[in-house]
Amino acid sequence: MNRPARLNGILPYQQIKALIEHQAIRSEVPFEDRQIQPASLDLRLGRKAYRLISSFLPELSEITSRLNVLDFYQSDLVMYEMDLTGGAILEKGHVYLVPLLESLKLPKDLRAKANPKSTTGRLDVFTRVVTDLTAGFDEIRPGYHGPLYLEVVPRSFAIKVRTGDSLNQIRFVRGQPAVSDAALRKLHNAEPLLYHNRPAAKPVSSRDLRTDRGLFLRIDLKGADRGDDTIIGYRAKKNSHVIDLSKIGYYAALDFWEPIRRHRQDSLLLEPEEFYILASKERIRVPPGYAAEMMAYEAACGELRTHYAGFFDPGFGYGRGELRGTQVVLEVRPHDVPFLIHDGQTFFKVVYDRMLEFPTQVYGSVLGSSYQRQGLTLSKHFKS
Repeated sequence: MNRPARLNGILPYQQIKALIEHQAIRSEVPFEDRQIQPASLDLRLGRKAYRLISSFLPELSEITSRLNVLDFYQSDLVMYEMDLTGGAILEKGHVYLVPLLESLKLPKDLRAKANPKSTTGRLDVFTRVVTDLTAGFDEIRPGYHGPLYLEVVPRSFAIKVRTGDSLNQIRFVRGQPAVSDAALRKLHNAEPLLYHNRPAAKPVSSRDLRTDRGLFLRIDLKGADRGDDTIIGYRAKKNSHVIDLSKIGYYAALDFWEPIRRHRQDSLLLEPEEFYILASKERIRVPPGYAAEMMAYEAACGELRTHYAGFFDPGFGYGRGELRGTQVVLEVRPHDVPFLIHDGQTFFKVVYDRMLEFPTQVYGSVLGSSYQRQGLTLSKHFKS
């Protein structure tokens, strides 16, 4: 499956391993095999967390100069320091900054971008990578040399984390890898990128494929068509216990989530600053030569956030060609005013990027991928 490497693209599994071997990606402790994904690297929490007064961007000074103060009472940013080595609870609604175990020494032609992991987003944990002397989050400039920090804000649930836990991931990018709309349509004709969820296994026709610097997808508020009993989403409860991120398949969903059942009008009124888990109308596929990223349909409207986690690895919904797409799970939070949505409404889009070369491992192979065959699925911490 190997193909000649491109000049522009996302670095695959084997090239991420090469970056580690050549010390372009460094760590205070040895890397773990589980960290390296088909088109990304999982980053790990370090030994300390700092409870901050507010979020910030270190455009004018290095981050260490803001953290290394003798008396936190004199700091304009840090309230206190926490030890993560034995586990610590991050309270909801508070801002934390965690130095990560990994650091970078990128070549001048390589940049990076970060995103929360799917599990992180589904727990309504807001994360952003911060680097020294930068005016933005999650975008890491070409040739960056320095440490990485993660801003963490639990929104719905308090969480227990430890040194070594992974809440986010990073992609390495050379040049401009975005696939044009014309190329997307050509690819869809050869290897369907979108399938209807119902009826299953039916590709979206070329004439119904909607593109504008990416593929548009819609929201599903009908579910499995079993009448008013059908669960079409979940809303986070306001008062719940701590979620320990080390406990997989442990928690009862109803202790933390309120099921949302199908409405007769196939619509849903989203309340401001509530957190919802919903699903897409279509199933998507990401062939091995591509990676994808979810984008808000219309960020300018400012009414709602449609997702936290956005990366799709090569092989998502595709495997080695045998799968006919996977539903997209959406992490939705409206802002400011109530927002009414309808079944089949355009809700977000997926942008496809070219890989520099085919990854030697694809999503859903031997990497312990959790969501390859998902429908409407909560995070892996909840019992099935």
